[in-house]
Amino acid sequence: MNHPLPAVAQDSPGGSLLPADGPAVNTAIFAGFVLLTLFLVYRVSSRRSTTADYFAAGGSFTGAQNGIALSGDFLSAASFLGIAGAIAVHGYDGFLYSIGFLVAWLINLLLIAERMRNTGRFTMGDVLSFRMRKRPVRAAAAVSTLAITFVYMIAQMAGAGGLVALLLDVHGAGGQAIVIAVVGVVMVLYVLVGGMKGTTWVQIVKAALLFLCVGMMTIFLIGKFGYDPSKLLVHAAENNPNGRDIFAPGVQYGLSSMTRLDFVSLSLALVLGVGGLPHVLMRFYTVPNAKEARRSVVWAVWTMSAFYLCTLIIGFGAAALVGTPTILDAPGGENSAAPLLAYQVGGTFLLGIVAAVAFATILAVVAGLTLTASASFAHDIYANLIRDGNADSGQVVRVARYTALAIGGVSILGGIAVNGQNIAFLVGLAFAFAASANLSTLLYSLFWRRFNTSGTLWGIYSGLVSCLVLVVLSPVVSGSPDSIFPGVDFALFPLRNPGIVSIPISFLFAAIGTLFSEETPDEDRRAEMEVRSLTGIGAGKG
Repeated sequence: MNHPLPAVAQDSPGGSLLPADGPAVNTAIFAGFVLLTLFLVYRVSSRRSTTADYFAAGGSFTGAQNGIALSGDFLSAASFLGIAGAIAVHGYDGFLYSIGFLVAWLINLLLIAERMRNTGRFTMGDVLSFRMRKRPVRAAAAVSTLAITFVYMIAQMAGAGGLVALLLDVHGAGGQAIVIAVVGVVMVLYVLVGGMKGTTWVQIVKAALLFLCVGMMTIFLIGKFGYDPSKLLVHAAENNPNGRDIFAPGVQYGLSSMTRLDFVSLSLALVLGVGGLPHVLMRFYTVPNAKEARRSVVWAVWTMSAFYLCTLIIGFGAAALVGTPTILDAPGGENSAAPLLAYQVGGTFLLGIVAAVAFATILAVVAGLTLTASASFAHDIYANLIRDGNADSGQVVRVARYTALAIGGVSILGGIAVNGQNIAFLVGLAFAFAASANLSTLLYSLFWRRFNTSGTLWGIYSGLVSCLVLVVLSPVVSGSPDSIFPGVDFALFPLRNPGIVSIPISFLFAAIGTLFSEETPDEDRRAEMEVRSLTGIGAGKG
């Protein structure tokens, strides 16, 4: 779960989070990572600027490579810091986020990965428009993709401002804005120079660093308790105000029926949203066939399972060694648990690695999001709507690069604008959008023979609109002290995440739009899609 990241670091009662030389070490390690990965991106990037190379790396990655890249693309810095902190403070309830994320990948494994790889070429719009009227469906798919990726991206960019306050000890909104701009510029460089191939290798390197970091912390931590996890848990309970209650449900989400309902709504969005995230779906085209796409998900699930098990140890270890009150009093609150623990067990060096990994994670995630958004605009809108399929590869890639520049600039401004706001809300909103708009139409397209263009448009737009309206009318925007606009109150919807309402609305309206439409489905295209999705015959063709 992506938890709120701090807006401005303040000195805690016990002094600054970092040692005197901490920011310098962190900056040096981070700069080294950027230079190394930019060189790697340049070396592996294809000199041929075809759409297949730029958007899908020519389908050249194995299932294992793509699976590790998938985990690198999906695990954000806030996942690392936020989940560890949630476990340190709330125990069992914090670990529920990890369980939800892993369960979510079963949808991709069992229902989506192979059929998606066989049916499309570059984007989700390829699948949704395969047997529909192409122009309106591609436009709707592109609107949905751009909305989701933009919300997700500004959350990550704003997270950069919070992380720099926490890990590099930079104070003030101006300094954080500069860091957000630097992250945005580096992100755009990755995409412009390397395309999908370069971005994938950045995500693989980032995933390796992330696993190395959490692995080192886990081993060092268990060693401090004589390799006896029970001792670690006992100390964690002793240093948490909730005591042994942290080992059972209810510390965070058992306060009231509304709180529990809010958790169910959020869980629905997170579990179902993964199957509709455009940057995750696009990665299924970087492998040569459907079998490798399925292997990608298996590798991603195993690597993320190992990661989340490590965060379980790290979270309880932070409670045991640092103490929950100290974590909550530190700059960043819950998100400071992993850095405080890193400094406790490994000193400045391990803290520097945590800083580098956190920034590397942001760069990898936003690069993947930028590539997805630029591909959707260039392929779905420019090539297939504006040019009606008559644009050559060079033109499409050129438009994608210009789009990446524009998206990078807008996301920098958006990240600066929302810096200090509730980042968890922004990421949760992206998942709710994905579950509401994309998942219903994607599953219906792949499995419902009667599904048609009207149903697709009703499903996408009802999901987007209902999500947006319910969030605007929720306590996240107004009506509570931690709202975006705390001074006003127009909160008519009591839940902070609209998933429990907007997801069923999307499925329902997509079905209604189909059943009440007089449109006759194209049986030939439907049969072709079914054969292709099941067998792979013709996969990769337009």
